[in-house]
Amino acid sequence: MKKLDPSPSRRSFIKGSSLGLALAASGNVLRGKSLKKPASPAKVKLGFDNFSIRALGWKADKLLEYAGKQKVDTILFSDLDVYESFDPGYLKELKQEGDRLGLAIQAGTGGICPTSPRENKKHGSAEEHLKLLIRVAKALGSKAARCYLGSMQDRKGEGGIKRHVDSTIAVCKKVKKHAKDAGVKIAIENHAGDLHSRELVELIERAGPDYVGATLDTGNATWTLEDPVETLENLAPFAVSSGIRDSMVWESEKGATVQWTAMGEGCVDVRKFAERWKALCPGAPVQLETISGFAKPFNYLESEFWGPYQGIRADDFSKFVSLAKKGKPIKPFKAPDGVDRKKAQQDYQLAELERSIRFCRSELGLGIKS
Repeated sequence: MKKLDPSPSRRSFIKGSSLGLALAASGNVLRGKSLKKPASPAKVKLGFDNFSIRALGWKADKLLEYAGKQKVDTILFSDLDVYESFDPGYLKELKQEGDRLGLAIQAGTGGICPTSPRENKKHGSAEEHLKLLIRVAKALGSKAARCYLGSMQDRKGEGGIKRHVDSTIAVCKKVKKHAKDAGVKIAIENHAGDLHSRELVELIERAGPDYVGATLDTGNATWTLEDPVETLENLAPFAVSSGIRDSMVWESEKGATVQWTAMGEGCVDVRKFAERWKALCPGAPVQLETISGFAKPFNYLESEFWGPYQGIRADDFSKFVSLAKKGKPIKPFKAPDGVDRKKAQQDYQLAELERSIRFCRSELGLGIKS
């Protein structure tokens, strides 16, 4: 008798395989899926805030030239002092130069809250100041007008931060039509420990997210006792601009200490941060603002510390505590002996920024240009 071959015939194998593939495909279709290769994450624009290299004192034209050499995609002029004038012809030339270099320009300024000591009064009232910023932004093709409320000092005193939030909202509403007609969003930053990300969300929603958005600053997030990854989760729906840097946070006898660093040199999970940015707000640029070299203590183990921070949630604070457990003390920047202090500061700021640009490209996959 002929011995049976235990292996399937070629024909039955092909038939079975085809059937299996067909069933798998139909199952995926029924589950709303396809067999196509998943789309790769969107490319995110990479740039920097001119404050990163503030010690050089460059004006807008020189900053554009430098940004072009660094082959970044965007640049944020975060103050109005970088311009030679606000003449429409001059601003048009800057935009044309940015276009020639393949650079998107974002416009910004300082404090616009009339009840904060950090209000910039150089350009008139808060309303006049914001109107000027919006005009400059429109001329440069910027869809964002970066500004801020104040600093952590605004959390202290009568009424706390809420008094200044109300004041900032009132100013924004006065220029609402102006901003909407220009197609520009007022992009309020969580700045220098003034606003926790949840407080900034509340401000935006009360003012109107149709014309007010967020400038997301990761370094400032640590000054409101946040893990920057959680700050991103909160602000991503409103993010139109950014100021990005890493932070080293470590435990101290009285709480924790924060020192901002170049990207990849702190204890923030910047890889997770970058992946979440790509998923949550790929249309907003990652703009580096490398402010580093000094440390700031947060003595939250002392009861008197908590007065200005009563509204911070325990679950948010616990993430900051976990971040502090990952960090280690680092030394602040000090100019080398025998070197001109100003020149040393300039060299230090350039090195911090350029190292961060390289890291974001090679390690985080950020940036459109090679």
